[in-house]
Amino acid sequence: MPFTRYAAFLSAAALALGAPLHAQTSEGTQVTQPTSPPTAEKRDHSYSHHGITIADPYHWLKDQSYPTVDDEDVLEHLKAENAWFEARMEPHQPLVDELFEEMKARIKEDDSTVPQRRGDWLYWSEFEEGAEYRKYYRKPVAGGDPVLILDENELAKDVEYFRLGAFSVSQNGRYLAYSADTNGSERFTARIKDLQTGELLPDEIPGTLSGLVWVKNDTALVYGTADDNWRVHDATMHVLGTPVSEDVELYRETQDEGFRVGSGLSAQEDWLIVSTGDNETSEVRLVPADDPTAEPILVKPRTKGVEYDVDVRDGTLWVHTNDDHVNFRLATASLETPGEWTTLIAGSDEFYLTDFDLFKDFYVTEGRLRGLDQIQLRSYADPALVKPVAFAEASFSAGLDNNPEYDQDKLRISYESMVTPDSVYDYHVASGELELLKQQEIPSGYDAGLYTTERVEIEGRDGTMVPVSVVMRKDRDPGGPLHLYAYGAYGYAVPPGFSTSRLSLIDRGFAYAIAHIRGGDDLGRKWYLQGKLNERTNTFNDFVDVAKGLVAKGYTEKGRISISGGSAGGELMGVVANTDPGLWGAVVAHVPFVDVLNTMLDADLPLTPGEWPEWGNPIESKQAFAYILSYSPYDQVVAQDYPPMLVTAGLNDPRVTYWEPAKWVAKLRELKTDDNELLLKTNMGAGHGGKSGRFQSIRETAEEVAFILWQMDMTE
Repeated sequence: MPFTRYAAFLSAAALALGAPLHAQTSEGTQVTQPTSPPTAEKRDHSYSHHGITIADPYHWLKDQSYPTVDDEDVLEHLKAENAWFEARMEPHQPLVDELFEEMKARIKEDDSTVPQRRGDWLYWSEFEEGAEYRKYYRKPVAGGDPVLILDENELAKDVEYFRLGAFSVSQNGRYLAYSADTNGSERFTARIKDLQTGELLPDEIPGTLSGLVWVKNDTALVYGTADDNWRVHDATMHVLGTPVSEDVELYRETQDEGFRVGSGLSAQEDWLIVSTGDNETSEVRLVPADDPTAEPILVKPRTKGVEYDVDVRDGTLWVHTNDDHVNFRLATASLETPGEWTTLIAGSDEFYLTDFDLFKDFYVTEGRLRGLDQIQLRSYADPALVKPVAFAEASFSAGLDNNPEYDQDKLRISYESMVTPDSVYDYHVASGELELLKQQEIPSGYDAGLYTTERVEIEGRDGTMVPVSVVMRKDRDPGGPLHLYAYGAYGYAVPPGFSTSRLSLIDRGFAYAIAHIRGGDDLGRKWYLQGKLNERTNTFNDFVDVAKGLVAKGYTEKGRISISGGSAGGELMGVVANTDPGLWGAVVAHVPFVDVLNTMLDADLPLTPGEWPEWGNPIESKQAFAYILSYSPYDQVVAQDYPPMLVTAGLNDPRVTYWEPAKWVAKLRELKTDDNELLLKTNMGAGHGGKSGRFQSIRETAEEVAFILWQMDMTE
């Protein structure tokens, strides 16, 4: 997936109340507790495009030396907002502590993943009791003691923030390549560990933003670096034991500024696959993995709007593409004529083909049918022979898990629903048996029989039926409070998965609902296309219409709905707070993308050129300028009552820069006509994902839930 404002942080495993994007307050500074919220100074600033002039009096909150943030006025304002957050939340700290303890009690502290075989070794990771981070182990398949190969806790002990990026063991099992980010800026440093000796090699590759791919018979790594705008424009090879200055650039993207480059290996690990693309167009090249500097094979030249990804098996090219159907088809080609594609599985209006995986004796297709995940085993000999993996529940989230070997007789599968905890299965290919290996354990107790999940459809204002996943206790009072979550961008479908953190709301009488609005691809690629560019407002309308529809169906009442969303989902929060403020009892907007017009006008910002296919280019198009202006939350703040709001930001965030939420809150403070809470909490030591440890993240979720309960008068 392209590097976007969503990117990889919105994974199902990380979802708490819906968005895993949190922030922290400043630490270690003694300040006098404020008695009123800070007021940002207004400074004259305006800009003009297409004959339209826009006043922007809070422009100064963008530090002009960014990505360095050292403007004292800016820092003092953010600290003042943090102090106001701390002052307002202090009386509710006992509730935060209570919520934290109950959320923590649902987590098995000494937990581990299910071991998986790769080559001669079994690999897994573990949390020790009380630890914030994982330890990674392996042991020989033939038998032997576990060996610790990487300890995140050791790597994180002297830093405020830690995030492991790439983790790649060489094919011969001797070396581990990994990368780490220690400040939230998403610039990772790659290191290599000799697993035979336990020693780190002197090789150190700074500034990576990619996977680490072993090539050249495990003597070299392919990686990509983050440029000044956090884009990966290269695939570069590092030979072990040589200076990084001598690394060889295999490919550099020079044609399209918004494209990003990524690399991987084919199913049989004999081809290096180098892809480049943005949110709507892609192009792929192949080089032999044992000879990466050979002349690359261009599969097919880029065509605007055509996406494709490839794999190779026994000299045959497999292509997943949307070139003749919006929901993608699967095709094959020869390496001699790689651009001549023959359809194997035709595109379908009903089935959305999202992915495929090649194995020795069969291949697997994944997709969605009527919005529900599908896993299908298929025969190389008979394309018409399809063997679906069946699941019992009416609504669920399922997909292939880690299956690192080409020769597999069983598939590792992950499964969960809104009432069924995260489950790991082995699917036995020959028998079709699903063997449960592990289900998420909840130490404090969990009885699935107390809860019910439903999938309902709400009619939108244009007649479109929008699906909604709902979970609640069976003994919940009708018309009680409801929490509504959505994302609605980049074609990301929010899975109807399980979350222990949500139970803290659900067990207090809330229903929890996920609105599968347009902008995601929950119901196919068209569902995504109908929520981007000039149809972007469908996303916001769908969310509002779902809320009103749930009220009409008796799930809740107007004003008893809390809502949350992060990043592009935070943009959604900003829009609906502007358009329908009376619907919401509380709004939580995590690192919200709310200064949309200014960001899309700034081609020097990290992600902007690559985002134009998603939002439009207001620099070149007057129509795009006017359309974005019509919904951009910061630009549309008006003098009216607003609901209670908690907003978060990250000082080092390269995706949604800190000044977007800061400017938005400043303008809200100026114009809103109510006395409802408005809190801004900026993480001064991390980025888009907030705090990195598992318990630190839980405490921030507890603060979010406490804010919601406080504002919904449910703290008793």
